[in-house]
Amino acid sequence: MAWNIPGKNNDDRPPERDRPGNDGRNPWPPKRRRRGGNGLGDIGDRLRDLFGGGGGGGNPLRWVAIALVVWLAFNCFTLIGEQQRGVVLRFGEVARIMQPGPNFKLPWPVESVVKVDATSVRTFSNSLPVLTRDENIVTISFNVQYRVSDPELFLFGTQNATRVLEQVSQSAVREVIGRADLDTALNARGPLSIAASTALQASLDAYRTGLVVTELNLQDARPPEEVKPAFDEVNSAQQTNERLVNEARAYAARVVPEARGDAQRLRTTAEGYKTASVARATGDAERFTLLVDAYRNAPDVTRKRLWLETVQEVLADNRKIIGGDGRQLIYVPMTPQSGANRQDASQPPVLPQEVITPPVSATPDSSLPRPTRGERAEGGAR
Repeated sequence: MAWNIPGKNNDDRPPERDRPGNDGRNPWPPKRRRRGGNGLGDIGDRLRDLFGGGGGGGNPLRWVAIALVVWLAFNCFTLIGEQQRGVVLRFGEVARIMQPGPNFKLPWPVESVVKVDATSVRTFSNSLPVLTRDENIVTISFNVQYRVSDPELFLFGTQNATRVLEQVSQSAVREVIGRADLDTALNARGPLSIAASTALQASLDAYRTGLVVTELNLQDARPPEEVKPAFDEVNSAQQTNERLVNEARAYAARVVPEARGDAQRLRTTAEGYKTASVARATGDAERFTLLVDAYRNAPDVTRKRLWLETVQEVLADNRKIIGGDGRQLIYVPMTPQSGANRQDASQPPVLPQEVITPPVSATPDSSLPRPTRGERAEGGAR
């Protein structure tokens, strides 16, 4: 095969087989390295030689280097999820906490990452028998909801934080129920749940678990099956007692105000009667005092006026009147009528003059026997 270049003399070219680097099979001789080039070209040539250049055989170190580069790229890059936190360990010691998103670290075995689910709420439920303060056994069912607050303490603060929470929650429930009586455990579990949650969180902080309790509920409290009929009877009796107490309170609420009203009315009536009696007595006393003064000033006139007033009061309501001369007179008081004859009912009726001052004869009646001196003396003694 001739290798002639147009315009040049190819006679002085050595045979192809005699050229350096030609084994007789490759018609293209290898290019010689240019000396005096830049450093980057030398490095590229060396890498090309390391990976086998353009030949078909290749160097196995090339694949080792590629695998090492890929492994370093993937090992130094770490993606932390939104609900996760990454705890970076540098030679087994906690170095830092990775936040959600892409993060970089030193390759293993220098640094390693432990991912912890730190935002999701976890749940633990259990049911256990508890002895109350009044020595009664009650079965309590409770539910605990918690999450990881400190990933470092959750991993290395204690040996098994979840197991510690399960045991501590049972202890807290037993402690709270043990301080309460049976009625409180059965019917008032709200305050007990708050107290149990507070005690549980204090224990978790003391044990360095890195957990926080979001909610603790005492869901159910029931007596053991062996004594359930007796508890049902007690509950029925309590309900009956409450019903009777409520009825008594309703009756008291209805009767007591009525009794208080009657008492107030009687008290008011008595006060009015007292006031009227005192006023009447005071007026009578004053009138008597004035009457005494008037009698002292004019005894005859006062005596006659008193006699007339007395006779008028006595005869005002009597229909039968006996006159002084022995005659019987019938007096019918005039009732109020319409017209001119109507009289004021408040005014006392006017008596005839002969009734007020009956006539007395000047001469004594001879038909009547005259009393003797002894009878007069006896009458005077009487």
